[in-house]
Amino acid sequence: MELQLQEYIINDIKPLGIDDKISDLQLAFNQLTYSHIPIQNQGVYMGCISETDAHCFDGDKSIKDCSYAVEGFFVRDTTNWLDVLEAFAQNDSNIMPVLNKENTYLGYYELNDVMHLFNETPFFAEPGGILIVEKGIHDYSFSEISQIVESNDAKLLGAFISKMDGDLASITIKVANKSLNEIIQTFRRYSYTIISGHEEDSYLESLKERSKYLDKYLNI
Repeated sequence: MELQLQEYIINDIKPLGIDDKISDLQLAFNQLTYSHIPIQNQGVYMGCISETDAHCFDGDKSIKDCSYAVEGFFVRDTTNWLDVLEAFAQNDSNIMPVLNKENTYLGYYELNDVMHLFNETPFFAEPGGILIVEKGIHDYSFSEISQIVESNDAKLLGAFISKMDGDLASITIKVANKSLNEIIQTFRRYSYTIISGHEEDSYLESLKERSKYLDKYLNI
């Protein structure tokens, strides 16, 4: 599913001007829940100032006096949704200004909206089991991972690299409703280390809980 973000561009906050007072910026933050507020100079987008920085400045000064604190991050209206998510993470922001190819400020994305779309993807929305496997960075391949899952008559809903530690990569995999046991054994035959596997049923957890209760009873 290709996520169309353009319809989620919000334009209800007018960027503050470089000649506005810091006190105006501080007041805006007091009224909003955003981590940053966009700043412009004569209609041209300059960047954002964070709430943390804004409250450190003298309210009587102009934003221009503190222009060194302006962070110039943004995305384009054509930016892929994964790159938009990455931009949010890299800039530790819950607001992301959007410019078109002519560098005209169009508005901004709100992190909650993008995360909501992300959560509607099949990786999160479809029922299935989660499996985390580990292998050398130069030894794994997504084509091999897909082959292992599909060779067990299962459907791969998604996979991504969730951790890189030295020469090892951890890959998180989601498989459509299917017992993970056979899939796990196949991964082991291909020299993958199984970090964890979780199926969306409570049967095994129920057995574990009953076993703990029985052990406790027998040890009284």
